[in-house]
Amino acid sequence: MRLELYISELLYRYECVTVPNFGAFLTQRKGAQVHHTTNAFYPPTKELSFNAQLNSNDGLLVKYIADVTKEDYESTLLKVQSEVATWKKRLDSAEIISLENIGDLSLNVEGKIQFEPSYQLNYLTSSFGLSSFVSSEISRVTEQVREEITPVVLQEEVEETIPLPVVEEARSRRFPWTYAAAAAIILSAGVFGFNEYSKSQQEQQQIVEDTKAKKSIDKYIQQATFFNTNPVELPSITLKVAKEIQNYHVVAGAFRIEENAHEKVSELQADGFDAELLGQNRYGLHQVSYASFSTRSEAVAALAKIKKTKAPEAWLLVTE
Repeated sequence: MRLELYISELLYRYECVTVPNFGAFLTQRKGAQVHHTTNAFYPPTKELSFNAQLNSNDGLLVKYIADVTKEDYESTLLKVQSEVATWKKRLDSAEIISLENIGDLSLNVEGKIQFEPSYQLNYLTSSFGLSSFVSSEISRVTEQVREEITPVVLQEEVEETIPLPVVEEARSRRFPWTYAAAAAIILSAGVFGFNEYSKSQQEQQQIVEDTKAKKSIDKYIQQATFFNTNPVELPSITLKVAKEIQNYHVVAGAFRIEENAHEKVSELQADGFDAELLGQNRYGLHQVSYASFSTRSEAVAALAKIKKTKAPEAWLLVTE
C-alpha cells in the first residue's frame, strides 16, 4: 500500500492527518517570501511538520482509504497497521523513509523520529498555479555620477538653444510692462487683504453675539423649575456583538446515532467542559467536542492536556 499517496491527498484539505500508531503530519500556512540575496520570490504555501505524539486513530485516513478502494473499514485498518509496522522496522534499521511529496523520516541519536519536509508540492490550494521566480537586479545611477554628467549637458543645451543677446533684448523690451504687472499684483493683494480683514471682523462680531445669546439661554434654563415627578421610561437598546469565530475543536468522538452524541455532550458538560455538538461530518457521523477555540495554539494546548488527563483518543478538528 502506497500510504503516502493518500496522506498527500488529504493534506490539501486538512491541517492534521494522523497515521494510527505512528504520528500526525501537520500543515501551517506560510506567507509569501522574498530572498534578498538571490532576489527570489516564493508564493504563499503550507509548511509541513510531523508530531509523533499525535498517533491516536481519528478515523480520517482509514475512512478515506476505505472509500477510495471500496473496501470495508476493518480490513483497511489492518492494511494501514501493517504498513506502519513496516515503517517502524525500516526506521529501527537506520533507514531513511522517503515519502513522495511529503518528506523524509529517520531516527536521530536519541531514537526519536525526525522529519525533513519536501518542497516539491504546495498544498495551499489558493496558491495553485503560482511558482517561484527570480527577479533581475535593478541598477540605479548614483548621485555622484549624476552630478558629474548633468551640469555639462545642461550647460551645452542652454548655450545652443538660448543665445544670451536675445535674452537681454527681450528683457529690455518688457521692462515697462514688468512694473505695470507688479503694480497690478500689489493692488490686487491690497484689495484681497482688505476683504479678508473685513471678513475676519465680521466673524469675530458674530462670535461675540453668539456667546451673549448662549449665556442668556443658560441663565433662563438655570432659573427654570420642573415639577413633573413621574419617572420616564427610557427605550431599551439592543446591541449586536459579533461572535468570535472558533475554528479549532478538540473532538471527543463521532457517533453514528445522534442520541448518543447528545448524551456525550451532557456527560462532558457535567464534567465542566464547554462541550457542544458540532454537527455531521461528510461521513454522516455526529461529532462532539470537549471545547472550541479561536486560535490553534490554545486548541493544541487544550488537546495535550485532555489527552494526558482525560482521553488519549481525543483529536483536533480544524474547520473553515
